Amino acid sequence: MVPVTRRYRILYHHRIRAEDGQAMHVRELIRALREEGHEVHECALVPKGDTEGGSNAEPVGGFWQRVRLPRVATEVMEIAYNRTAMRMLESACDRFRPDFIYERHALHLFAGLRVARRRRLRLLLEVNSPMVDEMTRLRLLHFRRRAARVEREVLGGADRVFPVTAVLRDWLVRCGADPAACRVVPNGADPARYGDTTRAEAAALRRSRGVPATAPVIGFVGYMRDWHRLDFAVDALGLPGMDQVHLCLVGEGPALPSVVGRAQQLSVGDRVHVFPAVPPREVPKHVSMFDVGMIPAINPYSSPLKLFDYFAAGVAAIAPDQPNVRESVTDAENGILFAADDGDAFGSRLAAALGDLDRTRAIGRAGLDRLLERDWTWRGNARRVVAAYEELAR
Repeated sequence: MVPVTRRYRILYHHRIRAEDGQAMHVRELIRALREEGHEVHECALVPKGDTEGGSNAEPVGGFWQRVRLPRVATEVMEIAYNRTAMRMLESACDRFRPDFIYERHALHLFAGLRVARRRRLRLLLEVNSPMVDEMTRLRLLHFRRRAARVEREVLGGADRVFPVTAVLRDWLVRCGADPAACRVVPNGADPARYGDTTRAEAAALRRSRGVPATAPVIGFVGYMRDWHRLDFAVDALGLPGMDQVHLCLVGEGPALPSVVGRAQQLSVGDRVHVFPAVPPREVPKHVSMFDVGMIPAINPYSSPLKLFDYFAAGVAAIAPDQPNVRESVTDAENGILFAADDGDAFGSRLAAALGDLDRTRAIGRAGLDRLLERDWTWRGNARRVVAAYEELAR
């Protein structure tokens, strides 16, 4: 990577309302950019920046975080938001005088591109999913042609596009992105948050739920939907040789009641432990409880945040064998892969991993080694963003 030679003023724009993985990504990257010495001004309706780190975000929010509307009304407001966003961005440009605009791509969002063109600034665009295709598949997109037109304009107009996987990069190129402008930047984690103190806190968490110190623990962190296939994990608890294994679920979501109900039906409910959604600073001690961190299912283009937290904790990850996952995981080296959408394959690979914990812990350590080697950290991502800008400037 080309070394960064200057410190920059970065105008960071996003339209994230929820407090979920998206918010975590925004918050962590802003913090990392500041830790690298850059000045970041967050421009958003619902700021996510770390106020302890000196956030100077736009003072707008509360109402927009709480409001819930029918999908068609939400989409109309997403389109209308561009006017508000352009006003905020123009005002921020006047006061902050940024070197470039960094924007998290969103459905119908073109404000960053329009202001960047007016101000003759570079636009660096982070993309985490193929928005139009995804929303169309979910049947949640009412103004598809308009959304596709805006997406093509923004992807094609950005000076740099940061997809989180190579699979997503190829997808975005088909949607209008310039291949030469794309730089893959996967998600990251902060390994400094995992240490002796964190492991001690994890041991205390285990004890608080009555999990024996020697019992193998499998775990999942995040928002739980049916398509995450957490039923694979519950079913695995009933396999031969798995009668001492405990399952820890950290988070919430619509799939949680059915997962707990299935555990009760299979008479393994006493080995399933649910922890409520926790703030990012508490994720490390929860992940450190696990012997194996699970990703039973994942969409075909994403870079799962939880995977990098498993790496950072030195916890072996089990995930589907599919192209976007193979960008980060080599089976039996720094992770464990199983045939995607196959609950029997998941259970078989998981049982084998828990049957040889010494080998599994070595795989977990290899995951941490690869994270450090590839610099899959938030500060590493901050350096990639700035290096991409410097490449443009040269």
